[in-house]
Amino acid sequence: MSAPGRVVFDSDDLERTEAFLSSSYAPMRIGSGSRDAGAHITRVASDTVSADKLDLHFDMSYDVDPLGRICLCDIEAGTIEDHQVDGWAEPADFAPGDLFSFAPPDRPYSGRICRARYTITMLDPDLLTRVAGTQQPVRLLDHKPISPAGAQHLRAATTYLRDQVLAAPDIAEHPLLASTASQHLAAAVLAAFPTTALDERAGTDLDAHPQALRRAIAYLEANPDRDLTATELAQAAGVSARAVQLAFRRHLDTTPMAYLRRVRLDHARAELRAAAPGSTTVTQVAARWGYTRPSAFTAHYRAAYGELPSQALQGDA
Repeated sequence: MSAPGRVVFDSDDLERTEAFLSSSYAPMRIGSGSRDAGAHITRVASDTVSADKLDLHFDMSYDVDPLGRICLCDIEAGTIEDHQVDGWAEPADFAPGDLFSFAPPDRPYSGRICRARYTITMLDPDLLTRVAGTQQPVRLLDHKPISPAGAQHLRAATTYLRDQVLAAPDIAEHPLLASTASQHLAAAVLAAFPTTALDERAGTDLDAHPQALRRAIAYLEANPDRDLTATELAQAAGVSARAVQLAFRRHLDTTPMAYLRRVRLDHARAELRAAAPGSTTVTQVAARWGYTRPSAFTAHYRAAYGELPSQALQGDA
């Protein structure tokens, strides 16, 4: 994955564009019969995910080595044609409105981009495995989402990650924001595509007992500021990830992540109440506890405590 931060690339030189794309994605060879090879690319990235907006004003062929990452493409204008992945029976064409996975992380691919404007979102495959809570690495079984609804949810997750989280100028100061949004993206990928994620149903009912729930709760409450995953929580509880989910649903009628959100809200409330006048803001506290949008923080806070976070900060509660 490329270094965290924001990068803007503009060029009409094909060799420079090839060098930039090779350094940003994987070694590749590109070509064009056009004299006008204008390219505008904007990239934002964290340690585990990246999101790019690309606007190519020319037709470009590409031949790319394996990326080593999950690579999602969402086309806004133009087309991608004759897209061929090693192991596919035949090439595919994509048009505006199509959201798809370019290729498995370990396979090369080739094709042609025709004056296209599109977005690329990449994430480490390990992130899917962590969020799925499986023992074996998770693989996508198809390059197309299962349904339009799944594609739309995934599109919303990538847009939020790109525009609201990775593009924030102070994102490096709030690692919990990036990790939470990255996990949300991985969950959206798992929901949108058919995958090899294991269901882990065997023994679930017996494992979803109060003792496992207590261990999971203790771990959540001891680590509210950490980037927790389903796998890590399951290990702490001593049962499968699915058993943890079932235990929270059966005994508390909630989910582990919803419970963790409430724990984080409790810490945020305590921080607001303890703050000296003028030392912080609601927005800053919200960001420290994983909220990019203050409006969402305010809504969750008010639903939980029946007051506005600004009241706690001002000592009116």
